[in-house]
Amino acid sequence: MRVLTVNTGSSSVKLRLLGPDDALLREHEAAAHGTAVDAVSLRAALGELGRPDAVAHRVVHGGERAGPALLDAALVEELGTLTPLAPLHQPKALGAIACAAEALPGVPAVACFDTAFHAGLPAAAATYALPAEWRERFGLRRRGFHGLSHAYAARRAGELLGLPADARVVTCHLGAGASLAAVRAGASVDTTMGFTPLEGIVMATRSGSVDPGLVLWLVAQGIAPTDLHDALEHRSGLLGLAGTGDMREVLARRDDRARLALDVYLHRLAGAAAAMAAALRGLDALVFTGGVGERAPAVRGGAAERFVFLGVALDAAANAGAIGDADISASAAGVRCAVVAAREDVEMARQARAVLAA
Repeated sequence: MRVLTVNTGSSSVKLRLLGPDDALLREHEAAAHGTAVDAVSLRAALGELGRPDAVAHRVVHGGERAGPALLDAALVEELGTLTPLAPLHQPKALGAIACAAEALPGVPAVACFDTAFHAGLPAAAATYALPAEWRERFGLRRRGFHGLSHAYAARRAGELLGLPADARVVTCHLGAGASLAAVRAGASVDTTMGFTPLEGIVMATRSGSVDPGLVLWLVAQGIAPTDLHDALEHRSGLLGLAGTGDMREVLARRDDRARLALDVYLHRLAGAAAAMAAALRGLDALVFTGGVGERAPAVRGGAAERFVFLGVALDAAANAGAIGDADISASAAGVRCAVVAAREDVEMARQARAVLAA
């Protein structure tokens, strides 16, 4: 089965046509601006790639769903109601779904949800210590995101490192958005993002976790909730610390703001990794993926220095030269360490085939 994967991100829609063995046959990237996809560009790209046997769409928020689902009008309507919980990504995904349905009539389409991988989180990890009335009325719980990436990275690392089926793995998806997941026997048992993608570690322009009392204090000082949301989402993180959200620039600079930004980033990353290891009650492997995770040896090295107490140690040469999937563990390390190229498309194709074969 040839599967066309439609990965809708914050600034683009990445299209990949995969063969039955997941070989990459063709790919294209279309633009996405604001909360909308460039429909003209996307339709043209879909036409150029040829007719697949199935389409797999990445959808950031799937609500309570614990797995992929065949797309129909009812599901599209349901996903639209979740837009307030993922305002940057959900409208673009829905736009891409509409474009693909128009360009490829009759081709079955499957929605693959970033939240689904974390749907089975243990209650201790999923539950906020908030009034029960609020939790029940609004469905408040920690959802987690980047599930497609975490699922693929954990499974691929197991293959690469020869890990046992019940291995305890911490996956670090480090990109513009960033999150960690604690994965045991292929299942998520904890993660750093919560009800929204704002919770967790420092990101390119997102703050990550901050004291809720601080947020309430800012509101009391006259900061409008809409301005506060914009600042936490678009003007914080590395951008707020260093004046740039680009980790490459942060690493290249030697000024005080850049050094502070990197130190804060690594401090929060190390603390989160330790928390994930605690949720697993041990650690067999640490995995880096995503744009920063794959392409920033200095970030991996800086993180590893802070993970020594967990048994992590890197081979300096392997870390510096890692391209694509690579084992970067030091020979005597108690915890294995790997870089895995992000392939959400492979995970999406796998899920689509499973839905259509059922």
